[in-house]
Amino acid sequence: MASKDNASLVPQNFVEEIDYDEIEKIEIVGKGSFGVVWKGRWQDRDVAVKHIDTEAERKAFSVEVRQLSRVSHPNIVKLYGACTVDKVCLVMEYAEGGSLFNVLHNKPAPTYSAGHAMSWALQCAEGVAYLHNIKPKPLIHRDLKPPNLLLVQGGTKLKICDFGTVCDQKTYMTNNKGSAAWMAPEVFEGSKYTEKCDIFSWGIILWEVLSRRRPYNEPVYGSAYRIMWAIHKGKRPRLLENCPKPIEKLMTSCWSADPLVRPSMDKVVRVMSILLQYFSGYDEPLQLFCEEEEYGSEDNEEDYEGTLEDNENTLAEDKYAESLRSAPPTNLNLNGGVDPNMLQPLTISVENESHSPSRIPTTLM
Repeated sequence: MASKDNASLVPQNFVEEIDYDEIEKIEIVGKGSFGVVWKGRWQDRDVAVKHIDTEAERKAFSVEVRQLSRVSHPNIVKLYGACTVDKVCLVMEYAEGGSLFNVLHNKPAPTYSAGHAMSWALQCAEGVAYLHNIKPKPLIHRDLKPPNLLLVQGGTKLKICDFGTVCDQKTYMTNNKGSAAWMAPEVFEGSKYTEKCDIFSWGIILWEVLSRRRPYNEPVYGSAYRIMWAIHKGKRPRLLENCPKPIEKLMTSCWSADPLVRPSMDKVVRVMSILLQYFSGYDEPLQLFCEEEEYGSEDNEEDYEGTLEDNENTLAEDKYAESLRSAPPTNLNLNGGVDPNMLQPLTISVENESHSPSRIPTTLM
């Protein structure tokens, strides 16, 4: 029986109550949106054990348990159960490949192909489309970003994690959730927002896996607030040179300032499924170098409080726009550790409507 203090954390009909003593701790693998994440063994399987550290984190814990207990999809991390007696934690599927963020940005940088990049983006879209269509209450993730995308099966399978910010789609929240570089402008502007905020985040992720660069990582931005201000003023990551027009069109429509212009995630899945046919190698396992720094959401940027209007006059005096105009163009995969063959399928001709495997159709949207 759960203790009196913890009994309200997890409705007992949602998930299995797991005896904490049955879990064998192996090692710390990172930190999520709350608490430390351990790798462990439970019932002869590897698991991720996600603890809460403080009383303030209990609400996020309850949300994640409640929402994860509702979902079942190949591209969403599986929840096995929760501990609410003495220790409070989630017990979930372990992702041996670590986060997509680590694969993209840590050193040494694993080699991956354009096929892997497109497959990761498609799998993320499929998981989010499932959330947006779940019955009876569709869900919005609200914090899509590479630290919350985990890899398994040699990096060929992607799993969405960190559901502490998930809300019902019919709940039009106005509080500030998510992380600056991937956050839709209507979220931090204090406007009412819908599932289209996830579409915006996905568009940034697509740019990131193709460029292998952190969005808005130039020194000129400097802080989470500067990033949000730039997004508010219409700045987006620099377009990729030699990127096929159908991919560019999909990406830019997803990060439109107007949520109504953004496609549904169902449409994103349809387009990406067609595009993936023109890439190969996405089912080939990668040599991954899993680090301990990331396992699920962990924000390193400063916290944002207040509204854009609070500091608009101060930021109006900033002169970083000139620096942005003079920045060098972003090419595909400027950073090292990328298979040179990755560029080849992304520079093929897109001048006609041929559906030959050697050409990508230009009219998919």
